[in-house]
Amino acid sequence: MENEKNTSALDLLLRPDMPDVRKALPEKRMEVKRLTELAGEPVVFTLRGLTYQEIRDIQDKRREDQAVSAVLYACKDPDWRDQRLLNAAAGAVTPLDVIKARLNPGEIDELYVEIQKLSGYINRTLREVKNA
Repeated sequence: MENEKNTSALDLLLRPDMPDVRKALPEKRMEVKRLTELAGEPVVFTLRGLTYQEIRDIQDKRREDQAVSAVLYACKDPDWRDQRLLNAAAGAVTPLDVIKARLNPGEIDELYVEIQKLSGYINRTLREVKNA
């Protein structure tokens, strides 16, 4: 404990074992229950945390497009940009259209919450240090 008081935050950040969070993004697999029931087998999405720049890009979008954009950016699987998902006749001409066509609003928002958690939001990431 005494050693902690003498080590600066800079010294700790300079340690070679401190990860570059842009390259070591956390991942999580989430099952979409409604789609599982429809498909008759597990429909599991692989989500990853977002980089600082991706978060800023999403925040620059219209409020109503932020959650669906986060799903687009953070889904490793499925790849919503896959051309096979696009269907102009069904009104799904962009990946955002496809997400809105395949997922209901609650599922999009719930995935967004998980993406935010993986990106360091929602849960407390800081702790106040009391003077001792």
